[in-house]
Amino acid sequence: MNAQTQKFTVAGPAGVLECLRDSAPSPPSRGVALIAHPHPLFGGTMDNKVVQTLARAFVQAGWDAVRFNFRGVGRSEGVWDEGRGEVADFLAVLQDQAPDVQTPLAIAGFSFGAFVASHVVQQGRPQEGAEQTHGSAQSVRPIRKVVLVGTAASRFEVAPIPQALHPETLVIHGEQDDTVPLSSVLDWARPQALPVMVVPGVEHFFHGQLPLLKRLVLAHLGQSEVAPG
Repeated sequence: MNAQTQKFTVAGPAGVLECLRDSAPSPPSRGVALIAHPHPLFGGTMDNKVVQTLARAFVQAGWDAVRFNFRGVGRSEGVWDEGRGEVADFLAVLQDQAPDVQTPLAIAGFSFGAFVASHVVQQGRPQEGAEQTHGSAQSVRPIRKVVLVGTAASRFEVAPIPQALHPETLVIHGEQDDTVPLSSVLDWARPQALPVMVVPGVEHFFHGQLPLLKRLVLAHLGQSEVAPG
């Protein structure tokens, strides 16, 4: 992203995972934002333009932004695992980059990455009404923000977002998304009464509308666009 981008690797469940981290410009940061990329079998990488836009928004809003390549992508080892292993990859990066369970987290993803992110959120929060086992409260991570863009609800079983996180969750979808129909995202969101922000005239990759996407994410994060990004 810039000259200050830190390149590193994390030991994942299927081998080394290639990662990038951009730090907030004025420490201390608000927390760590982890961002997942689109489908590995269709060219998705951590350098995807939507993923980069999300990272820029989080950094400008005061978060450290971490993105990574899923197994089998770029220099990350392993092979595609239909989403199961990719959730494990995300959790491995999370544990490495935010080992303190009190570190505030933001979880984000684009397309397939939004599907993965939803399951990470679900694993990091207890289900409403579920009985907690002894000591489980200590393992619950303080997820502060969730951002899901172009959520792949037509192709994967996206996890529901815990009710307590609805006010802190931004689901954005293009009206003219020809990769993931808007109707499938609404079908996923409707039973949860989870709002979906629909951007008129925009397709899956937000071509020509990445500055708008950044502004919408910044607003969700409580930050105005004060400088060109």
